[in-house]
Amino acid sequence: GVLDTLSIRVFQEPELTFDEITVNSAGTFNYPFVGEVAAEGKTPIELSRELEAGLGSRYIRNPQVVVGVVTSAAQRVVVDGQVVEPGVYEVAGTSSLMESIARAKGLTFTGVEDEVIVFRNVDGERFGAVFDLRAIREGRVADPEILGGDRIVVGYSAIRGGYQDFMRLVPL
Repeated sequence: GVLDTLSIRVFQEPELTFDEITVNSAGTFNYPFVGEVAAEGKTPIELSRELEAGLGSRYIRNPQVVVGVVTSAAQRVVVDGQVVEPGVYEVAGTSSLMESIARAKGLTFTGVEDEVIVFRNVDGERFGAVFDLRAIREGRVADPEILGGDRIVVGYSAIRGGYQDFMRLVPL
């Protein structure tokens, strides 16, 4: 992922071994003799194979490369509105809407299942989409992917809120 720190080890090549290489905000890093390498969305094994191919094409015979993730720059998702524990939650890579709601301990009594809005910034513009958790649970609609930087807001039911207030005021 973006801003992750990788370790790259090339067997018997100490000058090509690095304890820490940071993936830049574009999802790439520069590596000697290979150049710019796209890392975002790839597994360490896929990166190892790609570096082996790049080094083996002209520079080293049968290179053995091991790539590891030293630190993962956790991305944050804001879950707000009518959830039990609103807050900022870390996600590694991607998550789903249901997973994000579960991290916030689910909806409150006044939460509305069909008024869950996901806000996302795309190319500097803010977009929002409304989702129905009941339809997702029933499998009628796919569980949307949630990315770092997204903001999830669960709607409020005025009827349930009024009922809850009434029940608090009426003595048993």
